Amino acid sequence: MEFQNVICYTFCILFLVNLSFVGPANADVYTVGDDYGWTTGTNYMTWAAKYNFTVGDVLVFNYVKGQHNTYEVSEDTYRSCDSSTGVLEKYDSGNDRVMLKEARNYWFICNIPGHCLGGMRFGVDVKVDNSTVQSNYNPVPASPPSNGAGVPHWQWEWACQLVAFGFWFLLSY
Repeated sequence: MEFQNVICYTFCILFLVNLSFVGPANADVYTVGDDYGWTTGTNYMTWAAKYNFTVGDVLVFNYVKGQHNTYEVSEDTYRSCDSSTGVLEKYDSGNDRVMLKEARNYWFICNIPGHCLGGMRFGVDVKVDNSTVQSNYNPVPASPPSNGAGVPHWQWEWACQLVAFGFWFLLSY
């Protein structure tokens, strides 16, 4: 019986430690441009203005690989569409996932010639929580209305696995 108490206490401690490594439970995943994806002809500033982005959220850029790309850039690079300087990250998978890891302004462009100046750019103001509304940035050409919303993304996978393992372990003795 003493051994089972030690195992039970160990399991509880491991469970609590594991929960500290789980990401924010309220993080959302947003597909940039909703159903239109990351392509020309979409007003991304209008799209971004619909949402309140918070730390831990993920932006997904869906596009045809080779036809577009995603650059995270400085504000100056965003405004000028000149990527000779100010590029923070480059993505070109066609299904880029960018986690918004800290509260700050993020700026994104497509670096294919003419795309940024044609409207494939936007900025988001990421907050610590949803209590503050994001800022709006320079408008880009209008586009058809977008449908859809951010998809909730619960990050409890590891905690559930640990609980299942703990029950299995306790029941096997």
